[in-house]
Amino acid sequence: MEPVPVIDPSEQIAVRANKIDLLRKAGVKPFAERFERSHRLHEAAGLADGSGPVSVAGRIVSLRYFGKLAFGHLYDLEGKLQFALQKNKLGEKYDLFKNAVDIGDFVGVTGTMITTKTGEKTVDVDGFVFLSKSLRPLPEKFHGLTDPELRLRRRYLDLITTQESRERFMKRTRIIKTIRDFLDGNGFLEIDTPVLSNKACGALARPFVTHNNALDIDVFLRIAPETYLKRAIAGGFDRVYEFARSFRNEGVDASHLPDFTLLEYYCAYWNYVDNMNFTEKLMKHLLMAVNGGLELTYENTKINFDGAWPRYSFREVLLRDCGVDIDKFPERDGLMAEIDRQGIRFETDVEIKSAGRGTLIDLLYKKVSRPKMIDPQFITHHPLDLSPLARKNDDNPLVVDRFQLVVNGWEVVNAYSELVDPIDQAERFKGQAAARAQGDTEAMEVDNDFVQCMEFGMPPISGWGMGIDRMVALLTNASTLRDVVLFPLLRPEE
Repeated sequence: MEPVPVIDPSEQIAVRANKIDLLRKAGVKPFAERFERSHRLHEAAGLADGSGPVSVAGRIVSLRYFGKLAFGHLYDLEGKLQFALQKNKLGEKYDLFKNAVDIGDFVGVTGTMITTKTGEKTVDVDGFVFLSKSLRPLPEKFHGLTDPELRLRRRYLDLITTQESRERFMKRTRIIKTIRDFLDGNGFLEIDTPVLSNKACGALARPFVTHNNALDIDVFLRIAPETYLKRAIAGGFDRVYEFARSFRNEGVDASHLPDFTLLEYYCAYWNYVDNMNFTEKLMKHLLMAVNGGLELTYENTKINFDGAWPRYSFREVLLRDCGVDIDKFPERDGLMAEIDRQGIRFETDVEIKSAGRGTLIDLLYKKVSRPKMIDPQFITHHPLDLSPLARKNDDNPLVVDRFQLVVNGWEVVNAYSELVDPIDQAERFKGQAAARAQGDTEAMEVDNDFVQCMEFGMPPISGWGMGIDRMVALLTNASTLRDVVLFPLLRPEE
């Protein structure tokens, strides 16, 4: 068999560019201003035979010629629709179409709905309008992109050629809308908070730093909207939330991105138990609305969201999984010695020698416990060191009233009974400042303005943050978070 000749892309572009001149000579604008559609493609596909005139538009993704008859498919985000052109109807316009139109071009067609002998709904075209010329051919004759890196870099081609990708991103929108509707229906108000701020506050994370030329100050891209949402609660809002684009200058892997969508909400007069109960209701509602059931399979692992979700303390899971009782080691050095004694090693870019006690506990948990958690479960009572913005537990001041929802080894939700005591908050900020001075780059900065806000008084509050990208990945069976972000950050092409 002779090898298939490889056509130089520049030659294909030149051929298509010449067709622009052909269109112009025929009095056709190769890049039209607009087209009036009567239906989207999926709507027209549902019409009865004989319906018309029907005007639809889209990108041509297939073309077949049979002498004086041609068939093709138009594509839009929600599907494809076949169209048929006949020379005896269109005359010279049929010849123009055949000579000047390529797969990848956008056209609008008007005609009557019919069903072909093969049973496919089709627009029998009475006329067409050329809308936009595609200079580059679609990849692999519309068979799709197989290179994972190219799918991320050319997401627009991935959407055109891969139905799974189209469905995933439409489902992402439904997930966000379902959550938003549920919160709105429970008395929450959506508000906006700053993306640029003077302090990188609201979470334990390494920030991105940039410079504001007008004010001549360095500012941080937000790592979380938390402290501003709490300011709104102090100002009188009872229940607030935000889908906040957030930024953390940390490692990138299957479950972490440098920029991601973080949903946070806060409710006045709740505690963390109220919040756990509400979280379980919200999540089960989301699964039923979007997936139609409380079970899903993620990468061949079955996850069951049905029934009451178990609740374990942080100390319980560490004792169970590695035998380290964190309550017996109130100082960082003692805890590190016990971790070394047990032969536990961390694979992380965090500098272990300078890591504070809270960071060590978090690393230990992520090493020995979290990967084992498949079905949804709540992890409660985190050590005080890990939670500079959470309320101390009334019975045990070494822990805080906090929970995480963990699913398939991923932290999906992080929640507190929020700290509203300004004196306690100021002391914890001092502890975080000391940790930063010792080299802990993930310790939180002191935010005196937030402390001042607290000094004017805050009601009891509970709230949480949820990584939307992680939830979308779970509900769409995506192996990495980059697969659920339309345009993820990548290294530039060389």
